[in-house]
Amino acid sequence: MSRELLLLVDALAREKNVPKDVVFGALELALGSATKKRFTSEDVEVRVAVDRETGDFESFRRWQVVPDDAVEFPGHQIAISDALKQYQDVQVEDYIEEALEPIEFGRIGAQAAKQVILQKIRDAEREQILQDFLARNDKLVTGTIKRMERGNAVIESGRVEAILPRDQMIPKENLRIGDRCRAYLLKIDRTLRGPQLVLSRTAPEFIIELFRLEVPELEEGLLEIKSAARDPGVRAKIGVHTNDRRIDPIGTCVGMRGSRVQAVTQELAGERVDIVLWSADPAQFVIGALAPAEVLSIVVDEERHAMDVVVDEENLAIAIGRAGQNVRLASELTGWHINLMTEEESQRKTEEESTAIRQLFIDKLDVDQDVADTLIQEGFSTLEEVAYVPTNELLEIDGFDDSIVNELRSRARDALLVQAIRSEESIEGVDPDLLQLEGMDSELAGKLAQKGIRTRDDLADLAVDDLVEMFEMDAERAKELIMKARAHWFAEE
Repeated sequence: MSRELLLLVDALAREKNVPKDVVFGALELALGSATKKRFTSEDVEVRVAVDRETGDFESFRRWQVVPDDAVEFPGHQIAISDALKQYQDVQVEDYIEEALEPIEFGRIGAQAAKQVILQKIRDAEREQILQDFLARNDKLVTGTIKRMERGNAVIESGRVEAILPRDQMIPKENLRIGDRCRAYLLKIDRTLRGPQLVLSRTAPEFIIELFRLEVPELEEGLLEIKSAARDPGVRAKIGVHTNDRRIDPIGTCVGMRGSRVQAVTQELAGERVDIVLWSADPAQFVIGALAPAEVLSIVVDEERHAMDVVVDEENLAIAIGRAGQNVRLASELTGWHINLMTEEESQRKTEEESTAIRQLFIDKLDVDQDVADTLIQEGFSTLEEVAYVPTNELLEIDGFDDSIVNELRSRARDALLVQAIRSEESIEGVDPDLLQLEGMDSELAGKLAQKGIRTRDDLADLAVDDLVEMFEMDAERAKELIMKARAHWFAEE
């Protein structure tokens, strides 16, 4: 019988093109499953070891060692105190085993094991095909639609099958069985029973890979696509850059008479592509991304990672685009939150900010409106600036002498000290994990504490709208804070 086992393993390994160890492993599982059927009254764990040289096999019943109060399944768990009576050096999580009489591997045993062995071999064969595909490092998958399953397309590419989910298809695209299809490899989901390669035709990376096919300069490293944003099937924007001044990035991607960009557009069901010149200067990149709208001015807010972009009335609708498409894609492309406004709106906002700063200086520095306006005109907007900028900068202001400057700096520092004390008092009892959250500051933590939000989980339980409504916060910042607060939930999973 041992010789027959070895011959069976050898034949299956050759036929299915999988390592012998895989077949031996499947055989051991199958024999273990058959052996477990002896124990009809309890759930047990069995291990079978097949000798790779002789084909002989041994069977063992095994128990895992667990703490005394953690025995939930007596059939395959044993308390540490009981295990120590038999083995002196055993520890929690170790296994102890007891030899069993091997089952008779006759016709019935072979039949019982056959399905388990074949399934394991099929799994190994599929894994080998998958590994061969991944070794090619292909990001684009091209194949034929073999069948449709609940709206999802199953695509056959060589020996590999992949799935294109309905929500990853370009809207209004009508794919049918037999069609040639190209898509981006979005992820590999090993939990799926069917095709494990999950594809996408809507991902921004898809358009980058399509341009890589059409534009040799990208493959050669002379040109680079820095980012991409898409409204699938309608419009897309890509940011291109080159370090070679002899190359025109936009013209190179467009191609002779638009041949290169047209090839991409055809693959994307007519999706219009805007090619934007990438810039290391975020403001310049945003100006290019908002084209064809003309920008009058930009104010960059580094702290909020946002920009106030001023355009005239005629360009406002162009900058926004149909249903906000142009500004949304520009924001996704650049990674900056873009606030579009007219000159009138910008002026109104500036006046409101000046009024708030003026009142701050009047209240905290105990000065009149003229002094407050003078500080604003000279570019001062915070108490920190008044307290800590070099003295000579304040002395350069007309009408300011040593005594005035020293008094202003002293009052500013006193006001900041009072704020710091109040801030410390406001965050008493707040969980340190909340305070250390990226994007959190003492002022916001104090405001949250006043609303009873003192832990990271308290913040994580909030909806974005709740946070925006409570503190008149920017929706993007609120979303980022809540997602950061929830991050540990997913990490624990």
